[in-house]
Amino acid sequence: MNPSNPSRRTFMGASALAAAGLLLAPRRLLGVEAPAVVGRRLQTIRLGFIGVGRQSIGLMNNLSKVPGVEVVAGADVYAIKRERFERRVRKAYAEQGRAEPALQLYTDYRELLASPDVDAVVIASPDHWHALMAIHACHARKDIFLEKPLTLTIREGQELVRAVRAHGVVLAVGSMQRSAVNFQHAAAMVQKGALGKISEVLVHVGANPHPKPFDLVPQEVPAGLDWKAWNGPLPLMPFHDNLNPAITLEPEQNEKIWGAWRWYKETGGGYMTDWGAHMIDIAQWGLSMDHSGPVHVAPATADKPLTYRYAGGIEMRIASFDEGRQGVKFIGERGWIKVSRGQYDTSLPELGLEKLPEHFVFTSHYLDFIESIRRRKDPIVPVEIGHRTCVSCTLGNIAHELGRPLKWDPLGETFVGDPEANGRLHYAYQNGYSLV
Repeated sequence: MNPSNPSRRTFMGASALAAAGLLLAPRRLLGVEAPAVVGRRLQTIRLGFIGVGRQSIGLMNNLSKVPGVEVVAGADVYAIKRERFERRVRKAYAEQGRAEPALQLYTDYRELLASPDVDAVVIASPDHWHALMAIHACHARKDIFLEKPLTLTIREGQELVRAVRAHGVVLAVGSMQRSAVNFQHAAAMVQKGALGKISEVLVHVGANPHPKPFDLVPQEVPAGLDWKAWNGPLPLMPFHDNLNPAITLEPEQNEKIWGAWRWYKETGGGYMTDWGAHMIDIAQWGLSMDHSGPVHVAPATADKPLTYRYAGGIEMRIASFDEGRQGVKFIGERGWIKVSRGQYDTSLPELGLEKLPEHFVFTSHYLDFIESIRRRKDPIVPVEIGHRTCVSCTLGNIAHELGRPLKWDPLGETFVGDPEANGRLHYAYQNGYSLV
């Protein structure tokens, strides 16, 4: 075996140990007990799912297998997705040899949050709904598993961080790469200086968002879909099935594509936030920038890719490298480390992954979330880290939109002397919605 590449056995061995429940030691204990779990800490954690499309079903399949977890509720504005979710939950329980669950379904997620039968929520809605749903869950004192990217705007992220800490809830970000041995090892080697001084980091994520979806040719809204509620705080846009792909139940035909809302700047951040929330996250982790961020960002030009500069002078370039898959390449004075989904490589054989490293933290993202609820501790990716990663992704989109370099204050979380750029930190909510 090439010592610079991990074997399939390495990854499968790590997964098996994670499934055995060898979890992280407690991190910072939260200062406030969420009432949903007071007196029930070692009993069942009852989950409600908000947004029950394609991603949510995958999350449900994984979380329903965690001992002591029950799936008790689901909410979605599309009736056929609610019905499919119910079928999938019952199928999952049957395959696990469990009794049929008592499942409540809702059109309005706020009714799910008001239920005393729900201890924690999994939010897998389109990005423009993440902040409001998560903040409302904080107010309801429900613990939260929130899909990445954390929020659509930087201001939303700031308010969500405040809400999580003010109400003492657990919020776990769905950045599962931090639970994988190859990403953990790459970040640890960079942090300990094994590559020497880092000169630059290459991060491949993909393109910026497409122009606004309001130019789509309008289609008839499907029966059972509350399109106005789907839009929520956005100006009402025409319905098109690439925003909410069609499904059927008889016969069952699931989404053939991911919802294209993620590729438009009004409803998502394009590849910059969709994949950047994974790969820029790993880059900043390795650079020990989890609680800081870049100080300068310059949009792509004809001869240079989108480039971030950090206070120490290190540059992170958003560019394809080697075989062109999404990933991260750390380049230092002694050599390089390259990491992506299921892959790890390095120019230094002594930094290879021939066996599990001693520093590897055996965990499962889903187990860690449930354990964090029970022990009232921060999960492996808490809200502040998810927010900082999302900020960096969004900064790239703002620089692209404005077409010029920007100076950023990572502590104050504001653009330096740039009112126009600061005007992009948020957008005006429509239809009576308010962020705070």
